[in-house]
Amino acid sequence: MGKKTFVSPFVPEKLPDMPPILGVRLATAEAGIRYRGRTDLLLAILDHGTVVAGVLTQSKTRSAPVEWCAKQLKNGCARALVVNAGNANAFTGMKGHKAVEITAKAAAEAVGCPVVEVFLASTGIIGEPMDASRFAHLLDQLAQDAAPDAWHAAAQAIMTTDTYPKLATRTAKIGDTQVTLNGICKGSGMIQPDMATMLCFVFTDASIGQPALQKLVAQAADRTFNCVTVDSDTSTSDTLLAFATEAAAAHGCPHIADAEDQRLQGFATALHDLMEDLAILVAKDGEGLTKFVTVDVEGAENDRAAHKIALAIANSPLVKTAMAGEDPNWGRIVMAVGKAGEAAERDRLAIWFGDTLVAKDGERSPDYVEEAVAQYMKGAEITVRVNVGVGNGRATVWTCDLTHGYIDINADYRT
Repeated sequence: MGKKTFVSPFVPEKLPDMPPILGVRLATAEAGIRYRGRTDLLLAILDHGTVVAGVLTQSKTRSAPVEWCAKQLKNGCARALVVNAGNANAFTGMKGHKAVEITAKAAAEAVGCPVVEVFLASTGIIGEPMDASRFAHLLDQLAQDAAPDAWHAAAQAIMTTDTYPKLATRTAKIGDTQVTLNGICKGSGMIQPDMATMLCFVFTDASIGQPALQKLVAQAADRTFNCVTVDSDTSTSDTLLAFATEAAAAHGCPHIADAEDQRLQGFATALHDLMEDLAILVAKDGEGLTKFVTVDVEGAENDRAAHKIALAIANSPLVKTAMAGEDPNWGRIVMAVGKAGEAAERDRLAIWFGDTLVAKDGERSPDYVEEAVAQYMKGAEITVRVNVGVGNGRATVWTCDLTHGYIDINADYRT
């Protein structure tokens, strides 16, 4: 009997229609880096004048492409993005840096730009040397084939264990001009970003100064991707890049240099909404999941403390397996709050599963009916709300349950 293929129960019925972004063209190819019969290489070409902002993994063993992006982000300009799936080019020594240099040089020649304006991202197996010569020669043809409408193909090409492509789009007004934001993302396992994300790329035609874009992206990442966890593991490759082509300036969009400028308020909201949408799509594609779980924590000492408590709940194997087993074991929530190391008042603690108060004032609620909550647990989407009783801090974290499917996917991922 062949190995059963996992598919998330949250696969979207329909992918969003993605409008073109002025100044962005995309193309994909089947390079055979690890996969057969599917695309695994993406080239995005950006018009001259595009600015770039981003946040990257804080892992101490980050990949060669992440180190390349960290260096080039200081320049703030971008003309090309190359992404490959199947090989993370992480923990590959000098060979990894050589592969980065080969790829960046080939992309620069294909697009006609300096190598410092090329950005790279890789995802897949850690520790396997990557032979960039196997796909660098494809970039010339990709540059010729690049088109403004290849968003779905782009999202598919960057997937690894993902079971569906992740895309989102928004519009916003800057002054009297409408601008568009498109985003693609990948992520399914090795997910708990640390000041970054899995792989996520956001594109807009807005005219925004690089420092302003950087501030908005970092703020939105903190409240979206940094609030997602599948398995508590931070990748070596987490990369979030946002590109602003400034093409909307030709249609009257004012150039905004200050992130606090009120004219950017609508854009900042749209950026946050788009990134939150993508972050939730990642949590809903967690490896082997059957449940999507939202953890809301309130009453903490401050927002940072609330976030830490929410992650303690979301990452607890005991909590996650209870979700998988549809078991309303609120005692495991109590345990997770207690181990978080943040201030919590035991005798004021309150816990809800959905709209049902299951525990309050440090003990089981007198109105608790286990059969009713057990029925709620059979749903595909579960919300756990906790008030820890010490302050006004609050946070939301999105996660999923932990099933044998996660083991099946990861036990033989490399071999």
